[in-house]
Amino acid sequence: MSQQAIGVVGAGTMGQGIAQVLAASGFPVQLYDVADEQLARARSAIDKGLGKLVAKEKLSEVEQRAALERLATTTALDALRDCAVIIEAAPEQPALKEKLFGDLSRLTHEAILASNTSSLSLTRLAAVCERPERVVGMHFFNPVPVLKLVEVIRAEQTSDATVARIEELAKALGKTPVAIADSPGFAVNRLLVPMINEAAFLLQEGAATPQAIDEAMKLGAAHPMGPLALADLIGLDVCLAIMEVLQEGFGDPKYRPCPLLKRMVAAGYLGRKSGRGFHVYE
Repeated sequence: MSQQAIGVVGAGTMGQGIAQVLAASGFPVQLYDVADEQLARARSAIDKGLGKLVAKEKLSEVEQRAALERLATTTALDALRDCAVIIEAAPEQPALKEKLFGDLSRLTHEAILASNTSSLSLTRLAAVCERPERVVGMHFFNPVPVLKLVEVIRAEQTSDATVARIEELAKALGKTPVAIADSPGFAVNRLLVPMINEAAFLLQEGAATPQAIDEAMKLGAAHPMGPLALADLIGLDVCLAIMEVLQEGFGDPKYRPCPLLKRMVAAGYLGRKSGRGFHVYE
């Protein structure tokens, strides 16, 4: 598959990471975003990310240059027409993703359309597409160049051939694909984000400080990072969106988003990307 061009829709944190891994693995990449400024930031971030691999002697300078040469950026969705696979990594907004998938399905009738959604229904995305059997979930984890898991989510309409090709692609990227049913939050986020939400309730109730909560989970549960620090890395807005998907999808009050989490998102305290979340970052 390494000679086949792969499209990536969205040049934010996840799109950058996915594009970097694809290019470093030998795939020509078309990275799409609506803003030239974001594409410029993405190229710079990918160059920096590849540079870190060179510094760790996991990549040569020649391989770094070759990977960058395989990366093309565009603000024209039509540039993705000839891609064998298109991976959508746009913001976690159902209406936006549904429009993108509808547009992409009309743009190309052969490409596999994969979504990096962290919690939204793949069956719903497939329903707006022509040939819905080629729609599948390909959920990477942040930071993409480091974490090995890819959740492969089968919509009700997804064909066996589509799943097999996405699993093959994940392995070609050095990732481990794990098959998950199309259920709200899939596996990791259904387990992880409610834990983060419960940590926010602990903080809201004054049971412990953010530092104490994180230290307790690192030392007592052998977690490499505490839940509130992890929320800051993921983005509090993303955590809130996932909790809302879980609450809507299951209708169970145990998925009620913590009011403190909602207030922090409303205040713009989104974590590392805004400089302040449960912790403060310089």
